[in-house]
Amino acid sequence: MGRRHQRDTPPVIALADCNNFYVSCERVFQPSLEARPVIVLSNNDGCAVARSNEAKALGIAMGAPYFQIRQTCESNGVIVFSSNYELYGDMSRRVVSAMARFAPEIEVYSIDESFLDLHAVTDPLSHAHDMRTIVHRWTGIPISVGLGPTKTLAKLANRLAKKGPGCVTVKAGDREALAGVEVEGVWGVGRRLGIRLRRVGVKTALDLALAPTPTVRSVGGVTLERTHRELGG
Repeated sequence: MGRRHQRDTPPVIALADCNNFYVSCERVFQPSLEARPVIVLSNNDGCAVARSNEAKALGIAMGAPYFQIRQTCESNGVIVFSSNYELYGDMSRRVVSAMARFAPEIEVYSIDESFLDLHAVTDPLSHAHDMRTIVHRWTGIPISVGLGPTKTLAKLANRLAKKGPGCVTVKAGDREALAGVEVEGVWGVGRRLGIRLRRVGVKTALDLALAPTPTVRSVGGVTLERTHRELGG
């Protein structure tokens, strides 16, 4: 009975992530930028640190040096902004304030990401959709929300949510969802560790979840082993 109860327990952790945050902040005050390619540059206008979906479609990569993409930007009418961290910090606080009414506890993970405790919510997915609507209405910032029983699964669910539905739940053992995410897309893995994992046949999040614990530990130590266990719920 105890095990059945654990399987049926709804996800209690949500990861809310602002979509293309710096670009979205600029668009709040300049609505004419909607549907246009926009990028925001780092300090001293060195490289691209935020890109609208339209800019991504042009092949502008995250972290691309501006001198390398200047021609692409000028040829395609890309709107380019210098960073305005005072604005982004203020908008971040507004987003967190709007989300606070939806959860008793919020862990601000970064300027555009927060984990929320939804353990007392009857229907977490519907709750997440409501939160997404309110945050956009009150702040103008679009967010995606991933839900899962662990932070790693919530993060993975958020990655899937950004691809369309806006809010996605991933439960432990959801093979279809895990199989659809490359191992480099798992929170904390990245490109270098992904190369090492692929050498031992681990190519997707599902492969990582099903891999023998000793193999995982030998590749990435206890940190990767923790990720491995969180993928399993």
